[in-house]
Amino acid sequence: MMEKINATLEGYVVLLGFSNWPHLEVILFVVILMFYLMTLIGNLFIIILSYVDAHLHTPMYFFLSNLSFLDLCYTAKCVLLVVMSYDRYAAVCRPLHYTVLMHPRFCHLLAVASWASGFTNSALHSFLTFWVPLCGHRQVDHFLCEVPALLRLSCIDTHANKLTLMITSSIFVLIPLILILSSYGAIARAVLRMQSTAGLQKVFGTCGAHLMVVSLFFIPVMCIYLQPPSGNSQDQGKFIALFYTGVTPSLNPLIYTLRNKDVRGAVRRLMG
Repeated sequence: MMEKINATLEGYVVLLGFSNWPHLEVILFVVILMFYLMTLIGNLFIIILSYVDAHLHTPMYFFLSNLSFLDLCYTAKCVLLVVMSYDRYAAVCRPLHYTVLMHPRFCHLLAVASWASGFTNSALHSFLTFWVPLCGHRQVDHFLCEVPALLRLSCIDTHANKLTLMITSSIFVLIPLILILSSYGAIARAVLRMQSTAGLQKVFGTCGAHLMVVSLFFIPVMCIYLQPPSGNSQDQGKFIALFYTGVTPSLNPLIYTLRNKDVRGAVRRLMG
């Protein structure tokens, strides 16, 4: 009987979370719960509003609703942020060809590619980590099963896993970031040539919101996955992960909707 219990327990790990700070557990629970509810309500609001209001049936809000869905499901969204920057590039720099460049069928293909790339990346790391034997106390010094935290428990050489993590992180973080910055560099050049003040304000409002979302996502991710591992940075890594898994998804709806006239107009039409 004891052998069966021991065999069952071998498949488990213990997440330590923030047990080193027991006096903060209640405060952290309340704060995380508030951000979780904000994430749930805000992103569901964007998804429903984009679906029911015909004025929001555009590529921009189609991708925004996809981003909200990814925030709820927490799937990698690096590629989707690139797609959203390309949509803004096409709208600002190629306005006469926008309807051709962002055809609905092509938009759906881009969304599927974004979902598929994120799933493939996550599945690859899950598969490689699943076959790494864990030994010792099996206590993960984290509040979720991040790959770097799990690899610290391994009793074999994990150099190949760490190299794979670094390569895929570079592909799915650095390359998308370069493409996003390139798109907004082209947008900035086009905006500087504009003569319309209203057009400038609209472009800066939309693109500024997107750049803020990009910063809130990419900066924490780079700090976790592209930073050399060190024992002193484990607690720092936990708080960074808490920020981009809990805080960032809750802020995205606020960033995109607070100063967005289209969304405010859709809300008035829905309420009226």
